[in-house]
Amino acid sequence: MNALALHVPVLWKTVFLLSLSNIFMTFAWYAHLKNLADRPWWIAALISWGIALFEYLIQVPANRIGHAEMDLGQLKILQEAITLTIFVPFVIFYMGQPMKLDYLWAGLCILGAVYFVFRT
Repeated sequence: MNALALHVPVLWKTVFLLSLSNIFMTFAWYAHLKNLADRPWWIAALISWGIALFEYLIQVPANRIGHAEMDLGQLKILQEAITLTIFVPFVIFYMGQPMKLDYLWAGLCILGAVYFVFRT
């Protein structure tokens, strides 16, 4: 293992891996609406499951690493914050939908949740 990886704090390792897994999750959950809309649902489901496999291969180690220093509530709220951070650009840039002010309000609520679960 390289020396740099050993000195990265658990929080940042967890954030990086959860962000990467969330990219796969977002595509597994929603990309079929754009790319496979003309296919039967079961084909979309099989392709989505294939993508989700990669999400789980990253998400499970991320949660195990994170759980070394965080409790389950902190991991869950962190995941939700990352989800919104990944989802909004996905909706705007990949799915081509307009930005909504509600995304800002939702983001502020989640930032509040992050504050409350991580305060000491």
